[in-house]
Order: sequence, then C-alpha cells, then structure tokens
Amino acid sequence: MSFFTEAFENMPEEAKESFYKTVFMNDTSEYARLKRQEYYKSVLKHMGENVRIGAGVKIVNPELISIGDNVIIGDNTTIIARAGSEITIGNHVRLQHRVYLDTERKTGYIHIGDEVYIGTGTTLFGHVGLEIGEYTLMAQNITLTPYSHIFDDPDNVIIKQGGHCEKVTIGRDCYIGMGVCIMYSGNIGEGSVIGAGSTVVKSIPPYSVAVGCPAKVIKKRGQAKK
Repeated sequence: MSFFTEAFENMPEEAKESFYKTVFMNDTSEYARLKRQEYYKSVLKHMGENVRIGAGVKIVNPELISIGDNVIIGDNTTIIARAGSEITIGNHVRLQHRVYLDTERKTGYIHIGDEVYIGTGTTLFGHVGLEIGEYTLMAQNITLTPYSHIFDDPDNVIIKQGGHCEKVTIGRDCYIGMGVCIMYSGNIGEGSVIGAGSTVVKSIPPYSVAVGCPAKVIKKRGQAKK
C-alpha cells in the first residue's frame, strides 16, 4: 500500500469529510462543479440561479455573501467577508480567474452592481466600503486599496502610525484599464475611463478620460483631447 493511500485509510471520519470537500472544491469536472453549486446554495446568504463557481475558489464566511443570478466566478478566486461585513454581487457579474475580494475589516463592505466584469488577477479591498456601479468593466491586474499609511514620523515605525481610509465608489458604466492602481481617495465618476497603468489618487469627474501617474483628466468622453 502506498504512503498516501494508507494515510487516507487511517483518517478519522471528520478528516475524510474535509478531504472530500477539498477534492470537490478543486476538481474541474462538470460533476464537481454541480456539487459546488449545490453546496454553496446551502451556505451562502443568498445565491441566485445559474451561478457557476470555478475550481479552487475560496469563500470565507459565506453566510455574509450574496450572489445574484447568472454569475460566473473564475478558478482560484478568493472572496473574504470579515466578521460583521458583507459582500453583495449583482446579477450577470463575471469574476475572472484569480480575482481577490476582501472587506478587510468588520466596518467594510463590497457591493458590485449588475453586469460588472472584473478581469483576471484584480484585487479589490473594501475597508470602509467599496461600491462598483452596474455595467462597469475592470481589466486585468487592477489593484484597489482604500488605505494610505501615515509615515510622517521617522522615529516611529510606519506600521504603528495609522493611516487614511475612505469609502471608494466607482460609478456606473466605467472602464478601468489594465494594471490601474486606485487609492483611498480615488472615486471614479459615472461613465469615466481610466487608461491602462494609471494611478488614481483623487476623484475623477463623470464621463472623463484620465491617464497617467497620478491620473489626470485629458478629455471628456465625446470631446476632442485637450
């Protein structure tokens, strides 16, 4: 008998259940996908119809998470609702592979509107609130961190100096390009476009096109470039 087969044979029953869960959560077969769907229907705060949850997905505190109809959650996505916080994902939302959502603290929350697309490798925190409006598109490898460390005192380690933190809102029908970084004061108005690789450190007015580090408005949608 091989080492791991023997180890499995000697497992206590509760450990075997954990083993089976791990297998089903990570298997890519259609049968495993349907079993994941059945399991999450029983533990999430709300789960709509026709939700597809990929392999390797990690959901922490599912009782605090609501998912609408026709949602796709890609492989190896992580969704964490800290105790006291909530995450709401609307209808027809698509989270691509390796998306990371985290409320970070009990005062936080994340609300994602209907028809939102979030690209591969995107990381979004909701320390004191993150709201993403419907029909917004977020490309790959975007980072949104609504917290900025204070570092004024060189005689004190930065980690003990606290920081600035605000709710962040991304409006309806925005397009956030690949590799964009959005900071704690980076609200983005409805209908705005943020160019790839930009860093948003202050609010962007509605229907603006902004690019650069820091991001600056170069024109309004429908108008010629300044």
